[in-house]
Amino acid sequence: MTIGPPERAVARTKVIMQATLALAQESGYAKLSIEAVAARAGVGKHTIYRRWPSKGLLFLDSLLSLNEPALNFPDTGDVLADLRQQAYAAVDLLANPPWGPLYQALVGEAQHDPAVAAGLGERFIRPQTDRTIVRLKAAQDQGQVSPGLDLDLVMAILSGPLYFRLLITQEPMTHDYVDRVFEAIFTGLSPRH
Repeated sequence: MTIGPPERAVARTKVIMQATLALAQESGYAKLSIEAVAARAGVGKHTIYRRWPSKGLLFLDSLLSLNEPALNFPDTGDVLADLRQQAYAAVDLLANPPWGPLYQALVGEAQHDPAVAAGLGERFIRPQTDRTIVRLKAAQDQGQVSPGLDLDLVMAILSGPLYFRLLITQEPMTHDYVDRVFEAIFTGLSPRH
């Protein structure tokens, strides 16, 4: 049985994306080039450029092609426990290779390439944000969260410390760090009686 054109295209795409990730891990995103990917994948540059008009978009597709870990929310009935569990999952993803270092590079590229920024926002950040807001809205409907609370702002407040460590200080992201953030946000600001 021979492989037809659609199957060949899918297989070629997979080889190109695997080559992209391997090269990015070996030498870093800054040294990644379409020429090097083409050579590693055994295809012509034009094959890559037909599908991806830039290195950044190729890298975005390649990173997002990895099996995305489950960053969905549990619904245990305790919104704080659920938010903490989701933050642990995010830390586990971002604190370790290959995702963490590659994601850092992708966010860096998004600062210079509007198409990469739009793709990253649409395909990764917005879905994660939407899942968080859906969980917060359910908690709001159940009376666990103040009815007037700005849920988009809550999402920004929860994700900000993780991005700060990942992109600015590059200090380790751990479950202990998540616990300290939650303590500061949810109980540390309240006066003690």
